Amino acid sequence: MSHSIFNRRWAAVILEAITRHGVQHICIAPGSRSAPLTLEAAASRLSCHTHFDERGLGYLALGLAKASRQPVAILVTSGTAVANLYPAIIEASLTGERLIILSADRPPELIGCGANQAIVQPGLFASHVSGALNLPRPSADISARWLVSAIDALLQQHPAGAIHINCPFAEPLYGEESLAFKAWHDELGNWWHEDTPWLMMSAATPTPFTSSWPRWRQKRGLVVAGKLSAEEGVALAKWAAELGWPLLSDIQSHTGTPLPCAEVWLREAHAQKALASAQIIIQFGARLTGKRLAGWLAASQPEAYWLIDPLPGHLDPAHRRSQRMVAETGAWLAAHPAIAQPEWSPSLQALAEETHRSLACRLQEFGEAQLALRLPELLPENGTLFLGNSLTVRLVNAFACLPAGYAVYANRGASGIDGLIATAAGVQRGNGKPLLAIVGDLSALYDLNSLALLQMPLVLIVVNNSGGQIFSMLPTPAAEREKFFTMPPRVSFAAAAMAFGLDYQQPQDWSELKAAVAAGWQRDTATLIELKVAGESGAQWLAEAGK
Repeated sequence: MSHSIFNRRWAAVILEAITRHGVQHICIAPGSRSAPLTLEAAASRLSCHTHFDERGLGYLALGLAKASRQPVAILVTSGTAVANLYPAIIEASLTGERLIILSADRPPELIGCGANQAIVQPGLFASHVSGALNLPRPSADISARWLVSAIDALLQQHPAGAIHINCPFAEPLYGEESLAFKAWHDELGNWWHEDTPWLMMSAATPTPFTSSWPRWRQKRGLVVAGKLSAEEGVALAKWAAELGWPLLSDIQSHTGTPLPCAEVWLREAHAQKALASAQIIIQFGARLTGKRLAGWLAASQPEAYWLIDPLPGHLDPAHRRSQRMVAETGAWLAAHPAIAQPEWSPSLQALAEETHRSLACRLQEFGEAQLALRLPELLPENGTLFLGNSLTVRLVNAFACLPAGYAVYANRGASGIDGLIATAAGVQRGNGKPLLAIVGDLSALYDLNSLALLQMPLVLIVVNNSGGQIFSMLPTPAAEREKFFTMPPRVSFAAAAMAFGLDYQQPQDWSELKAAVAAGWQRDTATLIELKVAGESGAQWLAEAGK
């Protein structure tokens, strides 16, 4: 019984230590080996979120981290429960969200001897975590000062991506609270009543300043905006406009899309010729959604190409001769002010606006392409948008013109279709704003368990286009396409909505869809809207627009 009490003391130090690094949310899956941590979390000031599916739990935490911009803890029991977090950890490793994995484990004597639910957990996530710490089994012979110092060092040495703290616990795992081992606990003194880490490590680096900027800002420049925060996107749009430089933006840039439908008009020879005269290209944020923009950018040959992104690494799949700057966009803009200049290529603005008007006239068919173009009509006021992968995000990126600063989220690191509903649920919990989420039918089926996580105010649109229609844009053999690539599920989501207590709607035209979304914000439960559309229509629009 005394051992179970010390397990709780040990767990309390771990949880208190991570709160000193901004952790406010912890996502917990059921399990016995993790009971000391779970019970301490329940008694702490942390906001606790639970889910029975560890894969969905990982993505829930990812969404919380995206929206809150704070590290989020995930607590699971031992065995394959830990492995189910892998997809979310991979995504965080590529996009930089801070996840702190607390995996309970069997003690060393139960590993490799046939004990139940015992696998080798240290090193499980390999290079996909930025750092890892394999704790010893709890022991009063180990100083509490060592425990907090080890956790503080790990979190401060690895400021981006996921980290893994493996926590072995020996039985017994349950016991009543007690004053036992209070001296071990009290070794940390006033730390318990403060809000700073035990160990403080300074890792601040100055924003790089490019001395040639006063010269370059007077030349013909082009700005490319990848994934940015809402504040950064608005600031960047203003900065580019003052310079008179064209701004080509990704759907996650929050810039307000000054030159909409670039994925369409970039096919025009005169547009390519105009852009080719840019002497410098500056890209803020990596991982562009649009294949046409990425392809044009890869083939461009400016005198200089700069890439600014806060995450370390190469981040340039075209391997251009470039200048790579690791910096936050806002800080970089402040260090490199613009000067007022006239637009050097005003014809691009006219071309982009005419392309958008033309699409609005041509796109009258009710379906996912029309949904992408007219998406701003559905957005909740002061709300948030979450976009699924594959065809969904590509259509919106190509056709939509969203308001500047309107919050948009997506999983565009590994760009998988797993965990999208759970991520959307995490985003909604993280910022508390009304959220409109759009995913495809296969994505919804892949993450069906996460319908249990949805809570108001949230409307989920599932585009049922008979499977993975992104493959109809690729040279997949027609004879094998349906069986081996698109795999149409031939399901209705009405029963799924009923099973998870969601309101269900299946609109037949645009006016019904708009009414269903508007009514969704007034309901007591989250709403699932199934949009049944012609199979290849959206993919065809994306492939053929602008021809």
